[in-house]
Amino acid sequence: MQPRRKLYMAAACAGLFVLAVVVATATVMWATGADASGGGWSTEGRIFALLMLTLAASGGAYLVIAASYERYVNAPLRMAEDLAAMTAHSGLRLAEPATPELRALGQAANQLLAARDALERDVAERVREAHASLEEERSRLAALMADLSQSVVVCNLDGRVLLYNQRAKQELSAGPDGSHGELLGLGRSIYTVFDRALLEHALERLQSVSRDEAGADRKKLLGSAQFVTATRAGRLMRAHMSPVLGRDGQPGAQVAGLSITGFVLVLDDVTSTNERHARRDALIQSLIEGGRGPLGSLRAASEMLSDFSDMQPQQRDRFLGVIRDEASALSDQFEKAAAAFSNDLRERWLLEEILGAELVEVAARRIAERGNGGQRKLAVKPENIDEGLWLRVDSFGLLQALSYLALRLQDEYEVREVRLSLKRSGHLAQLDLYWMGTFLNNESAMVWLQDPMNIGGENSPLSVVDVIERCNGEIWFQRERVSHRAFFRTMLPAAEGPSDRPQTILSAAEGERPEFYDFDIFRWSAGSHELDDRPLAELSYTVFDTETTGLEPSAGDEIIQIGATRIVNRRLLRHEYFDQLVDPKRPLSQQSVKVHGITRELLSGQPVITTVLPTFHAFCADTVLVGHNAAFDMRFLQMKERQTGLRFDHPVLDTLLLSAVLQPNQNTHRLEAIAERLGVSVFGRHTALGDAMVTGEVFLKMLPLLAEMGITTLRQAREASERTYHARLRY
Repeated sequence: MQPRRKLYMAAACAGLFVLAVVVATATVMWATGADASGGGWSTEGRIFALLMLTLAASGGAYLVIAASYERYVNAPLRMAEDLAAMTAHSGLRLAEPATPELRALGQAANQLLAARDALERDVAERVREAHASLEEERSRLAALMADLSQSVVVCNLDGRVLLYNQRAKQELSAGPDGSHGELLGLGRSIYTVFDRALLEHALERLQSVSRDEAGADRKKLLGSAQFVTATRAGRLMRAHMSPVLGRDGQPGAQVAGLSITGFVLVLDDVTSTNERHARRDALIQSLIEGGRGPLGSLRAASEMLSDFSDMQPQQRDRFLGVIRDEASALSDQFEKAAAAFSNDLRERWLLEEILGAELVEVAARRIAERGNGGQRKLAVKPENIDEGLWLRVDSFGLLQALSYLALRLQDEYEVREVRLSLKRSGHLAQLDLYWMGTFLNNESAMVWLQDPMNIGGENSPLSVVDVIERCNGEIWFQRERVSHRAFFRTMLPAAEGPSDRPQTILSAAEGERPEFYDFDIFRWSAGSHELDDRPLAELSYTVFDTETTGLEPSAGDEIIQIGATRIVNRRLLRHEYFDQLVDPKRPLSQQSVKVHGITRELLSGQPVITTVLPTFHAFCADTVLVGHNAAFDMRFLQMKERQTGLRFDHPVLDTLLLSAVLQPNQNTHRLEAIAERLGVSVFGRHTALGDAMVTGEVFLKMLPLLAEMGITTLRQAREASERTYHARLRY
């Protein structure tokens, strides 16, 4: 009900109460009327008394209602209005109400307002710090990119530029006449600088298709793609394209739920290098060509000397022999140089190594997509593909050439199906594009090979022969009348498969890229204060675990596996890890094998502990060791101090003891139980590295809980751990 209605109802109730009092009084007065002697109330006296009683009762009721209305209706309403206004402005407080009840409510509201203001100030401070940190990181990033000798451009999938450095601006914004334009800029399309088809081909190279167990196509992401292109100013650029992975990309190839959301181009200007090689080639070529003439003359002169008769025969023969031998040696030397350098003369275009099966797969898909746009369909079938054959080619140009030939066969001869095969032929790779039934004559085939290519309305200044020669190969047309088959055969140099082909690195847990940077480390200083007094959040940690032959280090049990990872700036670096099996040089108990699953066969040939510990000690340098029930693992390490000369005297924190500090009333502090209570997923249990990863996640969850208890430094954490019951355990 509205406040006024409440007031009216209160007034009506008070009026009824006054009326009831007056009626009752009048009844009593009339009931005790005047006696015979004329004593008691007269009629006028009774009426007057009733009027006065009515006025007095009404006035009293009004005062009570007005005071109650003011205290318990108006005052809370005003408080509500004031409180509503104060929520939009910090620093304001409610005035102290008069009644004890409202005073208690006002004090509670003021406490909430004070807490709200404190939170707002804290949030504002954090925002300010984050903004300052972001600006600092942006400045550092700008400084780092400014010093790079390479051009860097980051784009989204639409080709819009999100980031670039100054060198990219200088190299990519020059026009064909050397003028400097605004080709490159934030939000501009990279396709104004580079050919769209070339970049789309490189993006397609980042995705390879494999088949899962059910036989269905499954896409996966590769680490990078490389290609060579030219700018509008004629500069030759070698490009390295890497994908940017995220969860909001377009449908397509995915790894651990991530898809390509953009790409990074790292560009090297190889124009001067290419020109320098070209000048060197020209010099050597001129040397070869210029030397052939004098050598021929020298040989002819030696033959003419044979006509002179006034020279002694022996002397003449000796002289002629020397000339012939020297001329022959020089001639052989020049011929060898010409033969050895002939390949280099054709390799001025920088080529890339690519798996042949991948090239054929992309070519088949590209030809089918372009050939199925009209009414006539073109089928493409790869056959007899050597899966392990690598090529060193210009993949984009070679794909253009294959597409051009296949589509021309479809358009001019209505060929409905072409096939691609790739096999090794000695030191060369034989790539065939063949079809059945329809022949074309040799003259037409030569014209096709030498004409500039036109694919779907896109013109290229290069012919098929130009592309194949750029790849140091040869191509020709051939017919087999017996099998009714015709083909274009391309012979290409085979390449050695690279041993370090880049792959996309993904976290085992979440598919995240590894953390290879952290600008907050710039603020760290080893000499700023003692290690024990440093905040826990600023320290670097090595989280480790061991697997052993048994549970009694003093009785001769040995370490058989050490696993460790690092925490830096409150981040678990999953890709900076140590994982090593150790040959204990003693038998394993069946009980231990059932726990960790490490058998004698797995340990055969592994290094011994004296070889492993120096490497692990270096991995732990300048960090705090963290383990679960760390006293057990540390005892094994300490048992090897005399044998290795290494002391693991690092500060140690134990998640078992820290759990007892944080949750002293829990029945168990096993790693699985702690992880469940803190919401940490458990994986890879009872492997040293898996346990170390879980322990690291648990420790990171503990840090804010320790801070709430006032445990913020290493000293406080160690002292709190030592006061727990579990700290009394010894091994």
